[in-house]
Amino acid sequence: MRRFRCLLYLFLLIIPFTYAQQPAWKPVTGKIMSPWAEKVDPTNVLPEYPRPQLVRGNWLNLNGLWEYALQPGTQTETPPAAFAGKILVPYAIESALSGVGKTVGKDTVLWYKRTVTLPANYRSGNVLLHFGAVDWKSDVYVNGQKVGSHQGGYDPFSFNITPYLKKGNQQEITVRVWDPTSEGPQPRGKQIKNPHGIWYTPVTGIWQTVWLEAVPKTYIASTRQTPDLDKQTLTITAQLQNVQPTDRLRITALDGTRKVAEQEVDAGATATLPITEPKLWSPENPFLYDLSVAVVRNGKVVDEVKSYFAMRKISVQPDNNGILRMLLNNQFVFQFGPLDQGWWPDGLYTAPTDEALRFDVEKTKEMGFNMIRKHVKVEPARWYYHCDKLGMLVWQDMPSGDLGNRWNARPGVTGLETDRDRTPESEQIFRTEWQAIMDATYNFPSIVVWVPFNEAWGQFKTEDITRWTMAYDPSRLVNSASGGNFVPVGHMIDLHNYPEPAMPSPELFGTKQVLVLGEYGGLGLPLEGHTWQDKNNWGYQSFKTADALYERYATFIDRFENLIRKGLSAAVYTQTTDVEVETNGLMTYDRKVIKMPVNRLKEIHQKLYKPSLASMK
Repeated sequence: MRRFRCLLYLFLLIIPFTYAQQPAWKPVTGKIMSPWAEKVDPTNVLPEYPRPQLVRGNWLNLNGLWEYALQPGTQTETPPAAFAGKILVPYAIESALSGVGKTVGKDTVLWYKRTVTLPANYRSGNVLLHFGAVDWKSDVYVNGQKVGSHQGGYDPFSFNITPYLKKGNQQEITVRVWDPTSEGPQPRGKQIKNPHGIWYTPVTGIWQTVWLEAVPKTYIASTRQTPDLDKQTLTITAQLQNVQPTDRLRITALDGTRKVAEQEVDAGATATLPITEPKLWSPENPFLYDLSVAVVRNGKVVDEVKSYFAMRKISVQPDNNGILRMLLNNQFVFQFGPLDQGWWPDGLYTAPTDEALRFDVEKTKEMGFNMIRKHVKVEPARWYYHCDKLGMLVWQDMPSGDLGNRWNARPGVTGLETDRDRTPESEQIFRTEWQAIMDATYNFPSIVVWVPFNEAWGQFKTEDITRWTMAYDPSRLVNSASGGNFVPVGHMIDLHNYPEPAMPSPELFGTKQVLVLGEYGGLGLPLEGHTWQDKNNWGYQSFKTADALYERYATFIDRFENLIRKGLSAAVYTQTTDVEVETNGLMTYDRKVIKMPVNRLKEIHQKLYKPSLASMK
């Protein structure tokens, strides 16, 4: 009996301790969830290395449970005396996976806080604190000292927090976030204060991976890699920190274990590697070379990062009829893919897992598409990595914002909306973030087209923005305004037409700009048990059965052969998935149902890629 009492006593002690160790988190209920939501582990959230184009081994993932608080007012920079509870980073506070599910708004500040245990080997060099993305304005503190601020909801940023570390391994990180969503002048994509129709739930705060990285005193901060297929070269520049006069930069290109080329240049100089007989990257054969970039001092490697690159070219050239065609690797390839919003019912901007993030790209590929238009959103770096690996062309939109309703008429333009008259603050915010987005995603070979504006949503100084974009990255094409204000600059004219496919007139534009159909389709099929809400869901044209949906979709595909012969170079179908009340996706919002057979889609899409459809020189 005495032994039994001892065991019972120990059992009673263990039970509360065990429960105390369980994370204080569970998803917010009430909405549909993707299959990956149940795989989210609050102790191991999105554990994959977040920056595939600049890889080091010594990093610490800070995703997981943080403390959070909502503080009324926007002026104070003093953290609240008490925090409200736990939030799962990096899921936005409005999302189910955050475990909170609360809206914030322009009159409230969101605070995050957590204590981090630094590994012992983090003391020898510098410690960098990285944020994949925080929407929108963030102030970062370490051990109560302000490290810095950042504006921009879609670009990664970092701080060197070494000077702010205290003795011992325990360090406190605090983040203050303000996001006015649709009540501010900043880029915000399809977020809106009151979601409805094509406008979705706000996303506030940290929504991509947070992580620490230990680097040497002298380290590689970033690289810029540009392939030239015609010259068979790869040009590389690197931004270095704390360089010494004798430092050198060593760049090595590899095909598996075989060294393809190597060059050593002065730190800060440009390296040009010969890539002879290059293996080309394409949707059919997405070959990637490995890359090593190292800082060398007196023959010793001081810092080294791993990366990759592809030899591919995107360009335009007139065909035998004088109509410009879009070429991939100097060959006409009809680019066809879905409009991809990149939203999730459980994580909003953030996919529940990396497997989920990859899933959309994989299924798009399996359906026989070769392109994705990433619509007014920027994805985490791993999404572009998956596109690079799987062979998916990407058109990258700039997230729209500051829509307004005041317009500044442009002389000589009739029948179209005209440019928005933005404030100097709004214009500068746009320019700064657009450049930051281009910088952050420049090295991904899958991106072949930049799209600064969509449907005149906040479109302003179009010719100026387009010319700047073309000059900043001459290696890609620029679609100045998808479905928006047509201008005589940029590489293409982009028509939106619902639901039937159509094309801009070759007689009007075909000799000066490529002709593309930037959006069409929007065929809807709401499926019970898989919709964001029970009623008032919509598509541009709705159907009751999958068979009827497929038959209508197939008739659209049949029309493209004639349009391609007339000069169409690309088309974008709306859309990859349902999103909130929109039910015009190829898949349901929860990704549990693909509405049309994948194999049948792939079969009917193949005829669009016949070289005989276009007459090229």
